[in-house]
Amino acid sequence: MKSAILAARILIVDDQEANVALLEELLAEAGYSGVSSTRNPREVCALHRRCDYDLILLDLQMPGMDGFEVIEGLRVSDQDAFLPVIVVTAQPGHKLRALQLGVRDFISKPFDLVEVRTRIRNMLEVRLLYRRLDMFNARLEATIRERTAELAESEARYRSLTELASDWYWEQDVLGAFTKVSGPVLEMLGIRVDSFSGGDVAADTDGWDSMEREALRAKIAAREPFLDFVFTRIGMDGATQRFQVSGQPMFDRSARFVGYRGIGVQLTARV
Repeated sequence: MKSAILAARILIVDDQEANVALLEELLAEAGYSGVSSTRNPREVCALHRRCDYDLILLDLQMPGMDGFEVIEGLRVSDQDAFLPVIVVTAQPGHKLRALQLGVRDFISKPFDLVEVRTRIRNMLEVRLLYRRLDMFNARLEATIRERTAELAESEARYRSLTELASDWYWEQDVLGAFTKVSGPVLEMLGIRVDSFSGGDVAADTDGWDSMEREALRAKIAAREPFLDFVFTRIGMDGATQRFQVSGQPMFDRSARFVGYRGIGVQLTARV
């Protein structure tokens, strides 16, 4: 941390050459190596966009463009939530106004050299911590995007494989409405959908074993996984049809139930 602080990029902004020289000498004696300065306040915003300073020591009373106007320009051009500015002023009334504009600290004139060194170091410590936090958040967001893409790819592979390995692949939302279907799953589960994209769903109990159907519905209602659940149906020709279905509940990252997905096969047809 110490080496990073001493290597910080610092800009001194003051129209008085003597003040600039004093601050440059003070910072050099403290070991800071990345110090630059300007006596033209109109250059500050462009310099900051180009150099991305860790700290700007800004005098408030300057001709042509005062420090408050510089601060406003920095707030507009800098998207960083942390405005890295310490204002330098001899006017106590200016301090509150500067703080209200987002300035983090101030240095009073005439300079107390110990105070100046302490405030600069404290500000740089906070500034570098903010930068580290920003870098961590950026890496975290990149990792989340990468993991999300991997999960989506894995999910697509899972669906492809399950569709190949079964007669039916299906997904239901939290209300039990089918959101994805591959194969005649609706008939297998014994329901009729008048409009798959959101119409009425009605029970179709003709030929289905009511006890088996209720047992399956109870598992789904309890949000339990089920494996190779076998149930039967008597067709209109009197022949017995046998089906096998497996399903598992789905949950989001907050462990909130979002629906079911599963596969099924028609055992009769395979025999």
